[in-house]
Amino acid sequence: MREQNNEMEELFGEARRAADDLYQLRDTYFPANPVEKISELQRKSDLALSLLDSLPLEQRRLPIQRGTYEFLRGKILDVFPDYRKEAEDHLSKAVKLNPSLADAWLCLGNCIWKKGDLASAKNCFTLALSKGSNKEILCQLSMLERRMAQGSENQAEIVEESIQHAKEAITLDVKDGNSWYNLGNACLTSFFVTGAWDHSKLLQSLKAYQNAEKDERMKSNPDLYFNCATVNKYLENYERALSGFEAAALKDPGLNAVEEVQKIVDLLNKLESLLKGQARAKRHAALASSRAADNLNPSYKRITIDILSEGLNKAVAIVGKVLFFVKHESIAPLYYLVCDSNQICYVLSVYGISNDAIKEGDQLTLLEPYYRHVDFSWKGKCYQFKSIRVDFLEQVLVNGKALASHQAVRTSIYAQHKP
Repeated sequence: MREQNNEMEELFGEARRAADDLYQLRDTYFPANPVEKISELQRKSDLALSLLDSLPLEQRRLPIQRGTYEFLRGKILDVFPDYRKEAEDHLSKAVKLNPSLADAWLCLGNCIWKKGDLASAKNCFTLALSKGSNKEILCQLSMLERRMAQGSENQAEIVEESIQHAKEAITLDVKDGNSWYNLGNACLTSFFVTGAWDHSKLLQSLKAYQNAEKDERMKSNPDLYFNCATVNKYLENYERALSGFEAAALKDPGLNAVEEVQKIVDLLNKLESLLKGQARAKRHAALASSRAADNLNPSYKRITIDILSEGLNKAVAIVGKVLFFVKHESIAPLYYLVCDSNQICYVLSVYGISNDAIKEGDQLTLLEPYYRHVDFSWKGKCYQFKSIRVDFLEQVLVNGKALASHQAVRTSIYAQHKP
């Protein structure tokens, strides 16, 4: 059997390498004009097919030889982003001729996925895994499950399965950047499908992306930079988000990373403008804040923002008046400009609460706030402001009253990140 495999590798080795090079091109070549990429893929795939067809007929007569031939032909034809029936036909022949060829099942699953038959694609991946554990197949299955979760009733559970398969891939090769990248995507998707409020999922995602970046091969993946920047955006690591989106745009102009940079810059400029223009409102806010917090639970110590520590502040509360609701282009979080009793203004970002729960002029009591002092420069412009984040309905009292449960938001939203 080993001799037969060696002979097969010798026969098909060059064609296999040509197919691998073709996919390397697909995953690393991102010209400004996408048509150029398709054209180059077509040119290289034609060459790879010619190489494959140059094998003498007598060397591909045995079922195992024929199976490998059909697999490679189908794989080469399937390199394009759109579904190709010809590719599916060859890959289907490959698995019939050699049902133990896991790579053929993997490619067939990817091909069928493109035409929208997700259940059949999953069946192919499952059959591929039955031939033995494989990190690439596990990653594809994890990706597919995230796609299957969209619009389903139990999407959070399906995404959790995706996370488990992503983790399983990592156990097979803890240094594989693509497996870590896939886990990062799974955790990021989980953040969105559960309502974009659980920051622990963002931190898990960020850690996975950071592990992915340790693999040199991942440095050519623009989606890694884009998705990592997305995480940093939601963590309000503005400088890292801007740098990440800019890096993604340089690697793949086809991504909307430039637009993401502009959205963040527009938001920061709006915040800065509002913070500069709020002096007249301070006096009124200070008077109002001094009368607030009558209903504060005695287990919370009332303090002002200048006393808060960086990060989570347990068992404390701060009081302030909402000066402005800050409109911006993202769905979450909601941003407000708030002023405390010491006439110090800060930016409040709110997750998990409906946009009608807090209004301009409302008196807020924020329990156990997460505090950050934002201070960085971007393109020669300095941004400096105090920021507080709240993630849960229970952390906010509006005009001394707790918010109603129906004002919690746990609906699914999707970011423009690639799965």
